[in-house]
Amino acid sequence: MKNKLVVIDLDGTLVDRNGKIAEEDKAAVMRLAQSFVPVVLCTGRILQTTLPFIKELELNTPQIMFDGALVYVLRGEVVLYDKPLLPEVVKEAVEYCRREGIYLELYSRDIFFAERENWSDEIHRNFFRVEPHIVNFDGIWDKERILKAEMVVGSPEEAAKAKGFADHFSGRLNFSIAHTPAYLDAEFLNITHPEVSKGAALRFLIQKLGTHPSEIIAIGDGLNDIPFLKEAGHAVAMGDAPDEVKQVCQYTTHDVEHHGVAAAIEHFFPFLSA
Repeated sequence: MKNKLVVIDLDGTLVDRNGKIAEEDKAAVMRLAQSFVPVVLCTGRILQTTLPFIKELELNTPQIMFDGALVYVLRGEVVLYDKPLLPEVVKEAVEYCRREGIYLELYSRDIFFAERENWSDEIHRNFFRVEPHIVNFDGIWDKERILKAEMVVGSPEEAAKAKGFADHFSGRLNFSIAHTPAYLDAEFLNITHPEVSKGAALRFLIQKLGTHPSEIIAIGDGLNDIPFLKEAGHAVAMGDAPDEVKQVCQYTTHDVEHHGVAAAIEHFFPFLSA
């Protein structure tokens, strides 16, 4: 399987409930990279919270972040692709959330913005190791390139408000749901430009690298992984992935706590086994 591209989700796939990559998975990924098999992380995480893993794994290949809104190379800090939210839509979203009492997070490439503190700060602080930059959102749509907005849903009331928001902006924004293994009761609603998805970012990267979909192995566990899993010739679901994810995959591996990524790599690249 020469010249393959391996694309891996982070949370729940490579990163466990403690926010860490197990040594077995780390070793397997690094063996791939050292064998000149490009490894791409494909995550809803922002740049700030993805960088530690890029550095830990010593990856010099393009990486997909912000649920597909950014394709970035750490070496040289090169932005290959980004697709921010339209300023007028950010403005309307801010006004809608203020009116409806919805807590909204906004993310530029480098900064996490919020207008006030929220219960979800504990998740960001303890699991993602990031703090919100508290600002007044007035005019932020003209000052910052907002790559992603986010809502964190933890109650039926918040779920109802998030649904109302999604219904209001249907067709003008893209919505995807993600979870972290450390906080299974919290639902992260990623909000991006309507043309953004992990799949669209991977299609861009396939064209950029001159790779054919049949040469790609993709590994994921969440609903927001389905678009990029569908782009790969070899799609792998984690053992605890929802049925909707497994249905688009040709292979199922172990869950993250049992080193599913390492097992998948060994399955497709047995000659790399330690």
